[in-house]
Amino acid sequence: MNIQETLLFTINAIMPLLLLILLGYILKRIGMLSKEFLKIGNKLVFRVCLPTLLFCNISELEDLRSIPVNAVFFVLAIIAVLVLLGYFSTFVAEDKTQKGVMMQCIFRSNFALIGIPLAEMIGGSKGVTIAAILSAFTIPLYNILAVIVLSSFIQAKSDQSLSKQLKAIAKNPLIIGVMLGLAALLCKQFFAASPVLTAVSSLSFLRTTLSYLSRTATPLALLVLGGQFEFHSVKGYRRQILVATLGRTVIAPLLGIGGAYLLMQSNITHFEPAAIAAFIALFGTPVAVSSAIMADEMKNDGQLAAQLVVWTSLLSILTLFLFIFGSRMLGIL
Repeated sequence: MNIQETLLFTINAIMPLLLLILLGYILKRIGMLSKEFLKIGNKLVFRVCLPTLLFCNISELEDLRSIPVNAVFFVLAIIAVLVLLGYFSTFVAEDKTQKGVMMQCIFRSNFALIGIPLAEMIGGSKGVTIAAILSAFTIPLYNILAVIVLSSFIQAKSDQSLSKQLKAIAKNPLIIGVMLGLAALLCKQFFAASPVLTAVSSLSFLRTTLSYLSRTATPLALLVLGGQFEFHSVKGYRRQILVATLGRTVIAPLLGIGGAYLLMQSNITHFEPAAIAAFIALFGTPVAVSSAIMADEMKNDGQLAAQLVVWTSLLSILTLFLFIFGSRMLGIL
């Protein structure tokens, strides 16, 4: 593999994301993006644009046979390992309100906000399709695990009962978008000859409208993410930030991408380049922005959670570059 070509491929994959995030940060600092705009923009991305993107990517699959079962099981296995590693990482924190925050950081990535756009950048339409399929399994799992982890270390109960928190997860717009996409896929496969479905399929303006809306998800999400960056003192958090950030940006992608490579080298299974792109997007991206909001609401250390969002986002710029470059050099991407 030509190093210059690989380097150019990696730069072209990372720089659009970095520049949009940087633009959002600059626009916020010069006053063009207000806090109110960022708050509304975040809601728009989370409740409308990203769910639409997920719905479109899943519903446009040919059929259920398009789901890469080996990739799904592999991803679930790696997440299980990361949860275990996350538990051991909590021994560096004495404060119980910090333990769940650290653990969440290591297993929970910003797959929806940064991962899916990244999968498209490095894997094309096939990459974003596989990423959308994986999101059907990982997004609900991430949310459920986050509730369990953030509740397990603290003595005081949060304002909401576990049942109410699980109901809130079921109402998560990203999960709804995924479920509606799966429902549409099932209808297309089993009721393709239905007059109703045929009539709906003929209304191309619906698909066009949803397509336009889904395209706004990536640029708007990255601009808002950049505008939300806040740098505070890390005094008292250095050890926790170091362990959790390295776990999220180095250990997680090393397990995910390295594990996939070893399985292929051993001829146990095979992953197409688009699946590798989705793995990089899933395991290499920083911790989810919503993790800080959830941690604060559930009486955990919200300031540490916010710091982890910032520092994993910054370090992931370098680590994503290295993992994309390495994967390309190995010939698996």
